Amino acid sequence: MYLERYKKMNLTTPIILASNSPRRKELLNSIGITFDVLSPEIDETWPSDVKPIDVPEYLAKLKSEAIKSTGRTERILAADTVVILNENILGKPKSVDEAEAMLQSLSGNSHQVVTGVCMQNQEKVVLFKDVTQVTFKELTADEIRYYVSTFEPFDKAGSYGIQEWIGMIGVSQISGSFYNVMGLPVHKIYQALKAW
Repeated sequence: MYLERYKKMNLTTPIILASNSPRRKELLNSIGITFDVLSPEIDETWPSDVKPIDVPEYLAKLKSEAIKSTGRTERILAADTVVILNENILGKPKSVDEAEAMLQSLSGNSHQVVTGVCMQNQEKVVLFKDVTQVTFKELTADEIRYYVSTFEPFDKAGSYGIQEWIGMIGVSQISGSFYNVMGLPVHKIYQALKAW
């Protein structure tokens, strides 16, 4: 019965997810979207004149264009998520020390999580972003060390996953989409697919 409902909403038309992120795969599966996965190889740098809040859209479009250039005709969905603190982008940590330092900088502060999305095929491009504000309580050094050593958040922007232990015990306030912080603003993607 659920599959029939999804068909009526045109959500079973196959798309290509330009990402290997397990969280993005999980979220798309959860709303009934049929997809294949192709992970593009791109240089994830951006021009100095691109504002931090616009970086995710810029990178999402680069990922989408890389798949489109292979000649694929399906709809392509690419996304990129960044954590912004005081106008600075916190990327994925490269070491335990860097992960702990990032979490210490987020401790007791509010930051933005921005996901840029690019959906396109050979005829059409849809580009948008979603912004969520997240506030952490003061985290202790022990809490930070425990989280980093146990969950190894080296594949996560800002060194944390909101759905994990640190989000459960540390996030004191959130304004915007929880799922956007996980890596996809599924509410906006759903609306964009319905309107395609």
